[in-house]
Amino acid sequence: MALILLRAILHNSSLLVWGFFCCCFVLFCFFPMTVLHAQGKQMFNGSSISQFLLLAFTDMRKFQLLHFWLFLGIYLAALLGNGLIITTIACDHHLHTPMYFFLLNLSILDLGAISTTVPKSMDNSLWNTRAISYPGCAAQIFFVFFLFSAEYCLLTIMAYDRYVAICKPLHYGTLLGSRACVHMAAAAWGTGFLNAVLHTANTFSLPLCQGNVLDQFFCEIPQILKLSCSHSYLREVGLLVVGACLTFGCFVFIVVSYVQIFRAVLRIPSEQGRHKAFSTCLPHLVVVSLFLSTVLFAHLKPPSISSPSLDLVVSVLYSVVPPAVNPLIYSLRNQELKDSLRKIMTGSFSEAIKFLFSFAQRS
Repeated sequence: MALILLRAILHNSSLLVWGFFCCCFVLFCFFPMTVLHAQGKQMFNGSSISQFLLLAFTDMRKFQLLHFWLFLGIYLAALLGNGLIITTIACDHHLHTPMYFFLLNLSILDLGAISTTVPKSMDNSLWNTRAISYPGCAAQIFFVFFLFSAEYCLLTIMAYDRYVAICKPLHYGTLLGSRACVHMAAAAWGTGFLNAVLHTANTFSLPLCQGNVLDQFFCEIPQILKLSCSHSYLREVGLLVVGACLTFGCFVFIVVSYVQIFRAVLRIPSEQGRHKAFSTCLPHLVVVSLFLSTVLFAHLKPPSISSPSLDLVVSVLYSVVPPAVNPLIYSLRNQELKDSLRKIMTGSFSEAIKFLFSFAQRS
């Protein structure tokens, strides 16, 4: 039923995309005014907040520097891994297929997601501070919601891609043509943008009077709601519940897709064919499992086991680790991607050698 519903949606994907971006444009125009109005109201009430204080990993200087270098290594690894995937897919026309098109979008989202949280945390550790400005916090919440929402939508679409490739291979070119793929990717980005605008504008329209200390190393909506002194925060809680229901709907769709995929794979007579079909799904399944398990544990763990140090570790697991390891997961068992990357790197190295040799001769 879920697969039939998505197919019906895809037939009207153009209308959906335009609808998303029209809504996003209207809300984007009102978003700055909403934040400024919230700031003005807080100043009028004598409770203006110009900055927030983030949770520090440690107060000891040597461990702050260790945190800086550790996050720098993770960040550079994420930039390198995702950058190589983007470059390889963009430069090799053999990889211009729906699966790799969605993987390219996923790498772009991962780069944006890790660039939203990690550099500010590194900066605070390096300069021994905890502060983040009010606009900086609003921007961080917006981009975290935007990029992670879009990534989850894209992972749902990638599950549909694997379902069509394995269960309906004869219709793959029809159901996932270039136009349909662009529309689906645009719908994922548009959904993330709309979701981010709604939540960010609504959160920062609330009056805050419970201080400015956040128990997280980056700005997050639940932490901002703890500072609210108005019952109007229930409006944002309502939006979060609606978002959770939509998230659960996507989760059900992914599960149904993989149930159908496993049934189709088990019907393949040859063991080699089953292995090949399953190997194309395994990276996506691992990425979805890592993404959902860390996010769900971070936000649904029992209060009895909650502590600042555990919350900090879990938040790193869902906000920092997936964007860094996703390139490794997708490239580890993908021989086609590794061959293309090797070919591009070999060609680039050869061109560099030729350039240096010709430059030396001219000199």
